[in-house]
Amino acid sequence: MKYFARHVAPLTTCLVIAAALMAPASRAAAKDTPPNVVVIFIDDMGYADINPFGSTAYPTPNLDRMAADGRKFTDFCVSSAVCSASRSALLTGCFHKRIGISGALGPKSNIGINANETTLAEICKSQGYRTAIYGKWHLGHNPKFLPTNHGFDEYYGIPYSNDMWPLHPNSVAKRRNNPKAPISWSELPMIENTKIVNESIQPDDQREMTKEFTRRAVDFIKRDSEDPFFLYLPHPMVHVPLYASIDFEGKSGQGLFGDVVMEVDWSVGQVLDAIKDIGAEENTLVVFTSDNGPWLSYGEHAGKATPLREGKGTMFEGGYREPTVMQWKGKIPAGTTCDTFASTIDLLPTVAAMIGAELPNHKIDGHDIQPLMFGEADATSPHEAFPCFYAGQLQAIRNERFKLVFPHQYRTLDGGSGGKDGLPANYSQAMAKKALYDLDNDVSETTDVSQDYPEVVAQLDAAAEQYRQALGDRLTNTKGSEVRPAGRMQPGDEELPLVW
Repeated sequence: MKYFARHVAPLTTCLVIAAALMAPASRAAAKDTPPNVVVIFIDDMGYADINPFGSTAYPTPNLDRMAADGRKFTDFCVSSAVCSASRSALLTGCFHKRIGISGALGPKSNIGINANETTLAEICKSQGYRTAIYGKWHLGHNPKFLPTNHGFDEYYGIPYSNDMWPLHPNSVAKRRNNPKAPISWSELPMIENTKIVNESIQPDDQREMTKEFTRRAVDFIKRDSEDPFFLYLPHPMVHVPLYASIDFEGKSGQGLFGDVVMEVDWSVGQVLDAIKDIGAEENTLVVFTSDNGPWLSYGEHAGKATPLREGKGTMFEGGYREPTVMQWKGKIPAGTTCDTFASTIDLLPTVAAMIGAELPNHKIDGHDIQPLMFGEADATSPHEAFPCFYAGQLQAIRNERFKLVFPHQYRTLDGGSGGKDGLPANYSQAMAKKALYDLDNDVSETTDVSQDYPEVVAQLDAAAEQYRQALGDRLTNTKGSEVRPAGRMQPGDEELPLVW
């Protein structure tokens, strides 16, 4: 007994202490530790492309798990139904129009996110967070615009969309007729921090992108650090051209699009498992959403927005309302649904409030939506009015229930099924008339109720005019007084050495 007391018991105590220090629970945060934040941002995903939002064509078990453990948001929208505009709004908490970024920036663009804007990564860095992005950036490809100059410690990914390369369908068609025909795209590079590490991404590289970005994300989560982290995982998929790894190609039985969605779902599972492995489920907010709706012209290589109207490239609901799930065990009520309107622009101020960070000293448009996230009984939308800008045009404005659409031209398949084999069908052009839609009862935007609610039309008209004066509107040739400039290349700025 004396030997045990003198030698074995102390050793046993040391082993217990060591085991406790090494256990996943050691990474679980104390009550006063700020939460980790993960944003998984899919490209071109339709409202009905995952099981929690109505898809039954292929399984998405990890998103099902996330919805069961968290909260679905069925009226969660982006700032605009196109890549760069949407991403700029997510990361700055501002309408994209306010910060001078519209459309989808490409390799010939000389603008990007302005250094004077404050990103979600910079908000987190101000509180001592580790920050990383793996995936598609699309807010300027030259070094001054890249993520590591805007609050991210690490970046590995592509600078713009994965179809902006010499194998774009239009370029392939040109070269098929004339092998020497000039094309509009440079080689698509892979970038690490601010340097090109692969100057010419090939199809085999695209097949591995979802896996590689996920592998890096999991490694980042599991690093031995006591600092909280912000992880931004903007997958290039499900944007065309579609690519799945060998582990998922053909797995869905529903074509390549189903395979790609299943691989994205797998990625979500890997991230959730990594958070669980480090014992941080009760101290990590995970947000899953998309930058805009489906690119319908690609048909069998595109998703669906059912029951919403239209898709990417329009500000009808199918273009900018996104399938959104949030999870934070013990904080966000499990297995619940929020039907109240909110937006990606609300994430920055919400995270700032959660972690005790100061908001930017310039105007932003988002609001703290913690009451909606946490299911408070009296929670309401913070947006009395929300402008729907596309291509510089104020095409609509909405509130919690109603949406007022202004006359404008928009693209549509007009009931067509879209293209096949990765090739797009042609859109036709249609003219939207001024109309008021009751989104609570007509989410498909089929019936004009303006005659029944003239007071709502007047209220939204007045709100729209305020936004025109502040942010401008090409439909009415109005110049906004509150628009801040995008970042712009200046003489002497370093350029990324793209290969043309």
